[in-house]
Amino acid sequence: MVFRGTIADASDFDPTADAEALYNAMKGIGSDKEAILDLVTSRSNAQRQEVIAAYKSNFGQDLIDDLKYELTGKFERLIVSLMRTPAYHDAKEIHDAIKGTGTNERCLIEVLASRNNKQIHDMVAAYKDAYGRDLEEDVIADTSGHFKKMLVVLLQGTRDESGVVDADLVQQDAQDLYAAGEEQWGTDEAKFIMILGNRSVTHLRMVFDEYEKIAEMSIEDSIKNELSGDFERLMLAVVQCIRSIPMFFAKRLYKSMKGLGTADNTLIRIMISRSEIDMLDIRECFRLRYEKSLYNMIKDDTSGDYKRTLLNLCGGDDDLAGEFFPEAAQIAYKMWELSAMTRVQLRPTVRPASNFDPAADAQALRKAMKGFGTDEDAIIDIVARRSNAQRQEIRQAFKSLLGRDLMKDLKSELSKNLERLIIGLMLTPAEFDAKMMRKAMEGAGTDEHALIEILVTRSNQEIHAMNAAYQDAYKKSLEDAVQSDTSGHFCRILVSLVQGAREEGPADVERANADAQELADACNADSDDMVMKFMSILCTRSFPHLRKVFQEFVKCNVKNAFYAIVCSVKNQPSYFADRLYKAMKGLGTDDRALIRIMVSRSEIDLFNIRKEFKETHDDSLHEFIQGDTSGDYRKTLLILCGGED
Repeated sequence: MVFRGTIADASDFDPTADAEALYNAMKGIGSDKEAILDLVTSRSNAQRQEVIAAYKSNFGQDLIDDLKYELTGKFERLIVSLMRTPAYHDAKEIHDAIKGTGTNERCLIEVLASRNNKQIHDMVAAYKDAYGRDLEEDVIADTSGHFKKMLVVLLQGTRDESGVVDADLVQQDAQDLYAAGEEQWGTDEAKFIMILGNRSVTHLRMVFDEYEKIAEMSIEDSIKNELSGDFERLMLAVVQCIRSIPMFFAKRLYKSMKGLGTADNTLIRIMISRSEIDMLDIRECFRLRYEKSLYNMIKDDTSGDYKRTLLNLCGGDDDLAGEFFPEAAQIAYKMWELSAMTRVQLRPTVRPASNFDPAADAQALRKAMKGFGTDEDAIIDIVARRSNAQRQEIRQAFKSLLGRDLMKDLKSELSKNLERLIIGLMLTPAEFDAKMMRKAMEGAGTDEHALIEILVTRSNQEIHAMNAAYQDAYKKSLEDAVQSDTSGHFCRILVSLVQGAREEGPADVERANADAQELADACNADSDDMVMKFMSILCTRSFPHLRKVFQEFVKCNVKNAFYAIVCSVKNQPSYFADRLYKAMKGLGTDDRALIRIMVSRSEIDLFNIRKEFKETHDDSLHEFIQGDTSGDYRKTLLILCGGED
């Protein structure tokens, strides 16, 4: 196995000299914390065990006891945890998760879903040795239901690791999973437990592909539909680890540090347990997923010697080298993750109103704006509870019956974010997209994220309609506007997308194989050649075809980072959930992005986006909007959101 850790064996290692150095760092008044952390984090775990033995032989004292005595707080927990073997560290984490009142289910899920058979067996033995108790019995006593059953299955450490795949069994398992969930009323949880708890990683990846063909949705979406609570979270974690363990841990690390406060136990556990296995892959997934290096997030979220130790384990700052891939590949990845979206049943939050009467709505809106003051509640209740097609009928009725321009009246009566949101809802989708493109390019600076978001996620028909709306509104072609406001590879890719010329046919297997190989070869080409190859394939091929290309691409001999990313390729609702989170997290709100997404997705897939938001960020989209906005603006957004998850 290729080493992808950040901590390796130190050369010229001398356990006796290290033991003496640690003893000197702790004797007398105070302790030399820098000497301790530098030494401990520059040795592998196996070498640390030799240092512990040498310490006892030379000084007759227990090194871990001395470290506990000399150090305090999170720094002490981190250093002491580094001194334990992986098996004993896992055993302690599990013990801490189930002892006392309450259970840390997320810790149980993380550890048991991500460990291989040997790691599970070693942990069970270490638990018995350390606590004189049977781990399985303790888990059974502290959990319940299907969650407990799946944990017990994982504790057996009997997942098939042969690497042999039976094509017939792949088909059978995919069909069995479908029959156990989506095909029937109720769910056969035992079937999910048996298959996801025992089959090999290679086998299950193929099962997931077959399942999508049968169910026309991803296994993740089926789990969200069929299961609930801790059992749902556990099964999703198992699937995520099957797809890509580095991406699973990248997400866990991000969650441990986002928002106010830090989940230090999670941060410590992951940084220690993965530092000698796949921390480089986790860093790469983190950088590409969150557009920020793991190193810088740790740096911003921790302090003191605790921070220094974590940064040593992290092993480097990926932001110093710039983007992981050239700019063109970064943009191509955005297209890639969206085009490879899993086939989900798209569910809106805004639907056509029943018993719709455009004339009555037009009169009600006029009444809400006539005289002194404005009845914002009446406006919100009409506009936010009608489909876009119905709003266009209201616009026409307003002009026909009252001889007035509804848009002008709304602009004169409303202000700030509420005005922008209501006007956005009243525009046609094409007019709205054209306006958002214009806003992204006007004035000083360009909102590249908005340009990418719109052009990458729209169909050919939507792009053509947007082009026409842009020309009509601004008397200039959208292509000319893009060319005058952007440059280089970024400009070339955007111009390609503005054509709205993506193929729309099914996948061609032979051509997909050739495309996958060309992408793999392009990764080693010079920048211009790579740009042209990514553009020619990712900007023009149909989405079904690209899904097949990416399935084949992972089989090519390419960089580990690409492999991890492709294995965990995201769906479109997940992309928008992430964009909404970034629009509201931290100080200040990116209202333009918030309005753009809430308006444009409310009649397409905002329900799906809500579910992805809750899954990824724990808090609901409804809660985020409620906490980050106010007044009538908030009320309108919450109506579009459609509910609390």
